[in-house]
Amino acid sequence: MSMLRIGLGQLNTRDNITESFRTIEKQTRACAERGADLVAFPELSTYLSESGTGAKAEDLNGDLIKKFKKLARTYNVYIHNGSFIEKSPDDDKVYNTSVLLNPAGEVEAVYRKIHLFDMNLDKNHSYRESDRFIAGKAIITAETDAGHFGFSICYDLRFPELYRNLTLRGARLIFIPAAFTLFTGKDHWETLLRARAIENQVYIAAPNQIGEHPEGKSCYGNSMIIDPWGKVIARASDRVTAIVADIDFDYLQTIRENLPCLYNRSEVDKI
Repeated sequence: MSMLRIGLGQLNTRDNITESFRTIEKQTRACAERGADLVAFPELSTYLSESGTGAKAEDLNGDLIKKFKKLARTYNVYIHNGSFIEKSPDDDKVYNTSVLLNPAGEVEAVYRKIHLFDMNLDKNHSYRESDRFIAGKAIITAETDAGHFGFSICYDLRFPELYRNLTLRGARLIFIPAAFTLFTGKDHWETLLRARAIENQVYIAAPNQIGEHPEGKSCYGNSMIIDPWGKVIARASDRVTAIVADIDFDYLQTIRENLPCLYNRSEVDKI
């Protein structure tokens, strides 16, 4: 497939899974009506709260992923759930897990967040994901009928080695679902997203949470789709909404041929 139309849902997820999923279904329908082949959502798209995390965990065969599977089948689209709270063998901690489903509702890829967000800038900006989550260990790509995709989640964005690895494994569009904070997002979000697109000559699909969620934390929004030249081709306004844009993999190939940075890598660059 040389062309792919994708939709991104921008959410203000809180601690009500039923309400969250109602918004997800509404946005999926809206994107499908605009011709989207694939719809992607932010990190922790159905439950975003620092309390109650363990109690909301499910496995990959649980009710939540079954609902996403039904959604994919109903609207005949690929669904990237953003991420959900997945049960782990450790009763005290869980995984932050992305799932990609095809239009038949079948699982195409599962990715568990590698880099956990532990930050303590001041008393108002402190996060300790490692207190609740277990870090994933695997770099994941998926070659599907819709395209060759790479997977990451939020804080992963700050680790460029991951994105080069995904690119060298064949990814031409990389997902970055996020709950990127307002405090860091206003200065870093767009800059980092565009850098990952430019240096790897890939499309970036970055659905983000927006607004305040429990515990008084706020997310930056500005969900966006970026092309391999680093141009923002779609950006969400400051509200709960959905955006749609066309991905042109032939254009990606032209950029790589005209500016062959990946080909021109030196032996000393290679990882």
